[in-house]
Amino acid sequence: MIDDGTGLLTIGELARATGLTVRTIRYWSDEGVLTPVTRSPGGYRLYDAEAAARLELIHTLRELGLGLDHVRAVLAGETTVAQVAAAHVAALDAQIRSLKVTRAVLSTVARRGSTAEETTLMNRLARLSAAERRRIVEEFLAEVFDGLDTADPDIRTRLRFHAAELPDDPTPEQVDAWVELAELIQDPEFRALMRQMAEFNAADRGPAVPPGTSLWFMSRLVQLAGQALRDGVAPGAPEADGILRGLLGDTDRSAVLERLTAAANERVARYRQLSAVVNGLEGQPVYEEEFAWVVDALRAHPDR
Repeated sequence: MIDDGTGLLTIGELARATGLTVRTIRYWSDEGVLTPVTRSPGGYRLYDAEAAARLELIHTLRELGLGLDHVRAVLAGETTVAQVAAAHVAALDAQIRSLKVTRAVLSTVARRGSTAEETTLMNRLARLSAAERRRIVEEFLAEVFDGLDTADPDIRTRLRFHAAELPDDPTPEQVDAWVELAELIQDPEFRALMRQMAEFNAADRGPAVPPGTSLWFMSRLVQLAGQALRDGVAPGAPEADGILRGLLGDTDRSAVLERLTAAANERVARYRQLSAVVNGLEGQPVYEEEFAWVVDALRAHPDR
């Protein structure tokens, strides 16, 4: 405190009182967030006793990441700390989402050993807007089901759910899964495979077939094949032929084999796995063993 009876403090004295550096206090003073009360005859800035309290608030707001404009507005009474905090929370949320995307892309690049071109593509896919992601999904579904009016509507619904959008606040794993899923559903070969499966489904159905029949058949297939696996029934064993009869009746087995070979494709299984992660349903079964058992059994027991 200067010895002139005013009770005013120099920058050095204010620094010692608050634990801040002289350089920091001078910078904030130059930026107009801590205005000196007056200057000494020698030109030194002088501050009143309340400056220490203001400095504590400035220091706190800066540590929380608020810019000097916001700090200046709070000190001037133009806004409240609560209002500034709410705006800053929103900004931080956006920054956190962006950082999650960045982390996921870099993690995927490192895991795949991606080229510069692949890295650029992944980054673009990860940062698509919600509207752009919806457009990719809708284009995929349109190509798969276009003109197939007899396809099971429950299959359409299930596929739409699988081709889910990235959540607003995704985990790095969900971003990673979305990037791979977006690449997959834009691949012409994969679209052709899914279109073939939809055509198979439409060909099996007539106007009188109720919705959900296709899903019921797949559920029954998984149930019977799973029981056969648990019972140790080999696909080539005579008992397997009886299981197929119970599942298919007199249906053309070669046609069923063609359909299940498509459904059991590794890329289709990967599609289901990625969709589960994006939807926050990690660990969902894809029934690879059950599908493989039925496919092997159909090959071992063709139509007679």
